[in-house]
Amino acid sequence: MNGKILLGATARDPGEASLLRGLGLEFAEIAISDPIGFGAMIDSYRAISRSSGLFFLCHGPKEGDPNDIQTLETVYFPKLLQVLSIMPKLEMGLLTIHLWMDSRYVSKQTIAYKIGFLARLVERAEKSKLSVCIENLSETAADLSEVLDCVPGLNLTLDLGHAQLLSQENTSHGFIEKFAERIKHIHLHDNFGGSSAADDLHLGVGEGKIDFEKIFEKLHAARYDKTITLELRPEQIQSCLGYVRALVGQEKRRP
Repeated sequence: MNGKILLGATARDPGEASLLRGLGLEFAEIAISDPIGFGAMIDSYRAISRSSGLFFLCHGPKEGDPNDIQTLETVYFPKLLQVLSIMPKLEMGLLTIHLWMDSRYVSKQTIAYKIGFLARLVERAEKSKLSVCIENLSETAADLSEVLDCVPGLNLTLDLGHAQLLSQENTSHGFIEKFAERIKHIHLHDNFGGSSAADDLHLGVGEGKIDFEKIFEKLHAARYDKTITLELRPEQIQSCLGYVRALVGQEKRRP
């Protein structure tokens, strides 16, 4: 790899962010579900960054009904524009969003609309030198091929836990093989597979059935050297951080 993989974790509030540096992590991924209400926390996050050296990435709000084009246009898109306006205040350079593109569950008409939605969002983000990543939910690499071809400025947050759901095999392998250069961020957590949102357990890494060693072999071969968010609670992170550091190459594995 050309550089060092940087490890961080989800922060649901400033108090949680303040714990992450003590765990040896380097950034917090902050979810902004309510852009208007989030303004009250900006100063607290700034203070944490100044005192700890943490930097921040951003996770956008949920899209709601994935087939409701009117609400996506009149509610979700304006909300994401508000998020883009907040990000520079905390020097956030990367935004991850959910926008379901699985053709098994989302209509062709809606997918076509969402491609245009993403093109407009990326255009706005690029004006502020911000990067937008779409996060895989239940999609395969084939599901996201069209949007990534049509929106060259769009990147990918590869969620290794989501990739285990609604599939016989972890779909991360297909994304790495086809879109390695577009993967700009990774989400890390574990589960036992399954076919519903309830199966997205966000277990500590190594507590479920995901074969992380095979996935990380491919990531290393693809020279991935960017950021990884542990989408876990601080107490979960403590129990698996040594294993995670071994996976990313920061510590030697014990025999």
